[in-house]
Amino acid sequence: MSEKISNSKVLFNPLSKDNPVIVQILGICSALAVTAKLEPAIVMGLSVVAVLAFACVIVSLIRKTIPTSVRIIVQLVVVAGLVVIVNQLLMAYAYDVSKQLSVFIGLIITNCILMGRLEAFAMGNKPWPAFLDGVGNGLGYAIILVIVAFFRELLGSGTLLGYQVVPQCFYDAGYANNGLMILPPMALIVVSCIIWVHRSRNKDLQES
Repeated sequence: MSEKISNSKVLFNPLSKDNPVIVQILGICSALAVTAKLEPAIVMGLSVVAVLAFACVIVSLIRKTIPTSVRIIVQLVVVAGLVVIVNQLLMAYAYDVSKQLSVFIGLIITNCILMGRLEAFAMGNKPWPAFLDGVGNGLGYAIILVIVAFFRELLGSGTLLGYQVVPQCFYDAGYANNGLMILPPMALIVVSCIIWVHRSRNKDLQES
């Protein structure tokens, strides 16, 4: 029973109380770069979930055979191999989104969330908890990307997933899209607002 509770915390804590983006303040760079539109943000989030989950499992499986002196190199090789696979799949089945994400899929290799979870959790735990930790942290990252992209695309372009959602009558009445929302600095402001709301609802995260 305690194992189930532990696994539950491992999976669900990163979604809110221990979110890698808004609590640990990791992975901010890609949150600024790929959230001008909702579609690439979703694809980026799912890519990180897949890479992180499988990387955690692989590193956990081979953790006892990895020499301490080269463990970071081994982790990088595992992540890089998975990123190459994800990138090739995107180019084959979602080429337009792959072009929008450009180099940022490749930069998953250097995402501090991945390296942090591999080093802090996967290296010291069995494959199943490591897998749950990878999925949880990946989803925690993806959720923030989707929220940021939702508001940036909606307010900046009047669309969601490329479909017009702001009625034409609004524009006829004088409504105008906020062009600032599609600029990278606004992603940081939106993330800051999410952090503010999150910490106001979780008093234990506030500094004394």
